[in-house]
Amino acid sequence: MSNAQAGNRIRAAAPAPDSDLLERVRRHRRQTLELLTVCAVALVPWTVLLAVTLPSGYRVHHWRVTWVGFDVLLVVAMASTALLGWLRHRAVIVSALATAVLLICDSWFDVSLAFGTSEIWLSAALAVFAELPLALYLIRRVMGMISLAQWPYAKAVECSDEQAPGLDA
Repeated sequence: MSNAQAGNRIRAAAPAPDSDLLERVRRHRRQTLELLTVCAVALVPWTVLLAVTLPSGYRVHHWRVTWVGFDVLLVVAMASTALLGWLRHRAVIVSALATAVLLICDSWFDVSLAFGTSEIWLSAALAVFAELPLALYLIRRVMGMISLAQWPYAKAVECSDEQAPGLDA
């Protein structure tokens, strides 16, 4: 039996979702999208305000705690991703994505805070040759894992959305 046949058999065996479930899925999707839209719009003036009002330099009192704490968080994220991967647990997707985001943030802060210093070259090299490639690799792996996942109700939700346009909007 081919993979396509097995996938069709799994989809055929999956029970059809009831209309109540589909309505809840559409409502949660709409609410989530509305929340994210409001947050994105609200963040624009806040970002402009920060760009205009923040000082260009600032003395930080807990520099070591901040950076060591961030790196500890990165170690925990990487170790969690490795452990969940070894255990073949599906939560590895969330952990790997969080690790990728932390790596991108780490490279951004390292490089942006090193501007104007002799450390810029080391920070840029670590970002370009270590942190960003590892982050992109993890994102590619996560996308691959998501594409392999079985989504038994995806087709039913798509069909329901096509039959009832305007419910999501």
